[in-house]
Amino acid sequence: MFRPFHMRTVGLALMLAAAAGCSSKKAAIYEHENFDDSGTFSRTYPVTDAATCEAGRRALLSQGYIITSSDPKLVSGHKSFQQTGDTHMEISFNLVCAEDGGPGHRATMFANALQDQYALKKVNNSASLGVGVLGSVSMPIGSSDDSMVKVASETVSAPKFYERFFALVELFLPAEAKKAVGNADQPKAELGIPETKAEPAALMPAPTAEPLAPTPAPAPAPAPATPVQDAAPAQVETAPAASEPVAPPAEPAPIAPMSQEAAPTTEAITPPPPSSLPAPTEPILPLPAS
Repeated sequence: MFRPFHMRTVGLALMLAAAAGCSSKKAAIYEHENFDDSGTFSRTYPVTDAATCEAGRRALLSQGYIITSSDPKLVSGHKSFQQTGDTHMEISFNLVCAEDGGPGHRATMFANALQDQYALKKVNNSASLGVGVLGSVSMPIGSSDDSMVKVASETVSAPKFYERFFALVELFLPAEAKKAVGNADQPKAELGIPETKAEPAALMPAPTAEPLAPTPAPAPAPAPATPVQDAAPAQVETAPAASEPVAPPAEPAPIAPMSQEAAPTTEAITPPPPSSLPAPTEPILPLPAS
């Protein structure tokens, strides 16, 4: 009675496990290869391919790598690292230099580092013991051989690792190539980054003496009018009274210029116009003596 139900439950569980296994299938390792030009494994230098590989060879030698190739356009080297007592790691460097087509000497260096990891393995050995009466008897003896076995191998793909290496290669380039690389790193004016140049200080012009304009002469104040007394009709004389002419005011003296270098003015000073007041009709009486 309970057996069919139990079998159905086991079958359903197996089907679910198979479906889960199919859905969680991992992507293949080649799916991560995008083949994009990220510039991680290559650099271009303004020298020939032989000079580029020579700079790479010197850079590896300066870091303790053992060079195993003698081709001027192909450099191979390796370096060992002991991490622990049972593990060992080795980095193998491969450099390939190719000449770029076009005017001038330009070459591209392609670098590839391979990391191999080794582990210590022990192998037990058996030996045979010969006895004269019993014959040859094989029996295990407690002996073992230690050997390093490769357990992992991977290409180094860290961008910082290759950036440090290519920066070291630039130090071993010829002097002319170093100047060309330095000029390429400087900002250019056509990229919108102005170059800073020291400008000389602007010279202030020396002050020059300017001639003073002549001050216009003040206009003379008009003469006060003499009050005329109202005369009675009986006292009016028929004989005309002699009138005295009014003398014009004295002309002010022209102002001399302050500086001798200033040119004299040629404008003539116009005297004020004569007064338009009427002449007095009666003689002016003298003041009484005190």
